Amino acid sequence: MSTLALVAFLLAVPGASEAAPVEKGTAKFEPVGDQKSIPERYRLNAHKFDWEMSHKFDLKASGVEVLTVRFPSPVVTDCVENNTVHCEYYRPVGKGPFPGVVVLDITAGDQSVSRMIATHLASHGISALFMQMPYYGPRRPPGSKVKMISANYKSSIDNIRQAVLDVRQSSAWLESRPEIDAKRLGVLGTSLGSFIGSLAAEMEPRLSRVAILLGGGGLVDAYYDDPRGDPYRKTWELLGGNKEKLKKLIAPVDPLTCAATLRERKVLMIDAKRDEIVFPKMAEAMWKATGEQKIVWYDCTHYGAALYFLDAMDHIVKHLGAE
Repeated sequence: MSTLALVAFLLAVPGASEAAPVEKGTAKFEPVGDQKSIPERYRLNAHKFDWEMSHKFDLKASGVEVLTVRFPSPVVTDCVENNTVHCEYYRPVGKGPFPGVVVLDITAGDQSVSRMIATHLASHGISALFMQMPYYGPRRPPGSKVKMISANYKSSIDNIRQAVLDVRQSSAWLESRPEIDAKRLGVLGTSLGSFIGSLAAEMEPRLSRVAILLGGGGLVDAYYDDPRGDPYRKTWELLGGNKEKLKKLIAPVDPLTCAATLRERKVLMIDAKRDEIVFPKMAEAMWKATGEQKIVWYDCTHYGAALYFLDAMDHIVKHLGAE
């Protein structure tokens, strides 16, 4: 068993627990400021939303309670399953106040990475709300192959918007919790989740702490001439497109577009020097745009970063848990 697998086993084996009743309540999303600086597609008006929470299990060895949380998405789609935001809430035992962070998954995530991260955070005194993004987990209809990101431009753009608004509402739910320190709210995303998390933080002032794992910005500059995209690029150009037109289309979902907003937040970036998926130049572009705050480089590939999990989590815990 690898070190990483052993850590996952020790942290994630649940203890026995009795079934608990469903707790229900209503939370309020109230925009911070007038939202004039937020692109219209990512604005969210003041509203109330009902939520329900139930006990899932205890991680007694880690001092963590795991609960399921559900509430309506602020975006209504044609897919009924996708209209409910499903979360797992990893809460340290005790009254707090604890820092609170929204955790987002990787592209092809089976949820194990985010659950391991959330468990580690909670075992170190940071409440973690692992939020399923649109069309992930229970938000995807049974037997369906629909995905949040696909070759369908309009669908992907709409799904990213929904993910960002879901994070904004999730941050309001965390803020409403009595065990949470509202001044220490953050978001953490890995790979695809890092792009969504960065975008969400740019649009949500509540999220004062941002942890970007294996992420960056400048999507078109990075990928336009990549040989892996030849078939798509050639088709795009046959239809009259070019690089600049594509940059304009992608700008609303590229974290680099509004990255300067994060200069006033606390940003931590963790990236791989030999990343073959999120190229180092993308991380460097995001790092510079967000004010050249702390960045940690590991000499590895995208997937090789798993070998540095414990060291990376040390940086993350200090970042998200700092006063």
